[in-house]
Amino acid sequence: MALNIAKKFLRRSDLLKPFHQNGKQLLQSKTCLFYVTSIDKVFSTHARKHFENQFQLQKRILSNRFYSVKPAQVSDSEYYKEHNITVVGEDVPSPYKDIDNSYFPDYIKSFLSAQGFTKPTVIQAQGWPIAISGKNFVGIAQTGTGKTLAYLLPAVIQLKEKQGRKGRGPRVLILAPTRELARQIEEVTKEFQRMFNLRCLCIYGGVSRVPQMEVLRNGVDILIATPGRLNDFLDSKVTNLSRCQYVVLDEADRMLDMGFEPQIRQALEHVPHERQILMFSATWPKEVQHLAHDYLGEFVQVNVGSTELSANHNIKQHIHVCEQEEKMDRFKSIMHEISGEGFEKVLVFTNTKRFVDNLTMSLNRNGWPAVGIHGDKSQQQRDNIIYKFRSGRSKVLVATDVAARGLDVDGVTHVINYDFPNTSEDYIHRIGRTGRQDNKGVAHTILTTEDARQARSLIAVLKEANQEIPSELEELAKDYNNMKSIERQSKYSSKKPRPTWATKKWNSFRSDRYSRY
Repeated sequence: MALNIAKKFLRRSDLLKPFHQNGKQLLQSKTCLFYVTSIDKVFSTHARKHFENQFQLQKRILSNRFYSVKPAQVSDSEYYKEHNITVVGEDVPSPYKDIDNSYFPDYIKSFLSAQGFTKPTVIQAQGWPIAISGKNFVGIAQTGTGKTLAYLLPAVIQLKEKQGRKGRGPRVLILAPTRELARQIEEVTKEFQRMFNLRCLCIYGGVSRVPQMEVLRNGVDILIATPGRLNDFLDSKVTNLSRCQYVVLDEADRMLDMGFEPQIRQALEHVPHERQILMFSATWPKEVQHLAHDYLGEFVQVNVGSTELSANHNIKQHIHVCEQEEKMDRFKSIMHEISGEGFEKVLVFTNTKRFVDNLTMSLNRNGWPAVGIHGDKSQQQRDNIIYKFRSGRSKVLVATDVAARGLDVDGVTHVINYDFPNTSEDYIHRIGRTGRQDNKGVAHTILTTEDARQARSLIAVLKEANQEIPSELEELAKDYNNMKSIERQSKYSSKKPRPTWATKKWNSFRSDRYSRY
């Protein structure tokens, strides 16, 4: 009875006109958009405003689905099983297994064809239809799987298909943890900028604010930013996110590891509630889960492989165990071995900035043209160094962990860990600079007794990737476990029991003392 009255009221008040046929479908569906308790409330001004707000909200939700997609089919389960995909969510659209049969608009298909793009990667195949359907999305996949294009294509479609609010703030925001990754995303975005006449900007710290500020004030469509510099401009009112409806958090786990969670949350508070958020991460730790549940609401999660961090199976991993004073000789022998096999580019990781410069100088003296990059280099120096490495003028790049993520250079055939990183997660991201886009790669890692505490976790990584585990590494792990057990035993044995005479004396004193009362 009440629902029939509500229908008549809505028709009489012309509230269904913005929806056309969708309004009729909404009223006939099982979804209850409002609840009417009495006839008096139906005709009240407050109730009318309430209904209008509810339908306007539903209209905005429907408008987020800015392009049609095909629902998932039963046959897709074979595709999921083949590529080890786990999908969590409701109404998940079918993956785009090839470009020709996808639901992309013609201008996107033409762009991909001009770029020579034929077959999507796994994260792209399932991420594209979810993103263009307007759903919030979490993608868990290892490095080098084409995640950048997975969120840029839907962003371009949204910019072309939807009309944004008036203003000069960005309509698309992409957050990245490091300058190198932000610049990497900018290079890919420039292709769309030229093709579709979009205004793009990349902002990051370490350079002057003035040029970035001028471009922001003129207005941009896509803004790529590191969290610190973005909040700097938001606090100083240089720009705002009032018309940003598409947000990407790239390498979310890395941003949280670097302590950017407060800056990320602060930036998301400036974004309107009618927004779509896409989050990409290599792992699914609790910190990333909390961030997703706080800001994404209902979302579709796609896991490519395990949610635990795992190494790329296309990389052949070699482990070299030696003494500390033998590291340089072992490194030179590895370089000679690589030179004999032939290589395109080699990426060498160390843990300290000073040793980057020392090792770079040593390599150049021995006939290997090398360049070095670390946090103390200026942005101009970083750009020049990466350009030399990318163009092939320098075949060897020595770096700290600033190059462990976001550095996507074609032709990196070998990665050498001169120093083992602090965690196995950093180790996986380091070697992930090779073997990208289904290519093969080789990684060499030098370990000493000082790295014994990492031996156990490294063995687990090797087992998961079906790699050969050297006996020296297993012995190193056993020796470390034995050493820790001896330390625990000595710790407990050092606590000597109190002598019996002291115990008797204290008990006698206590009994005499309390016998007085």
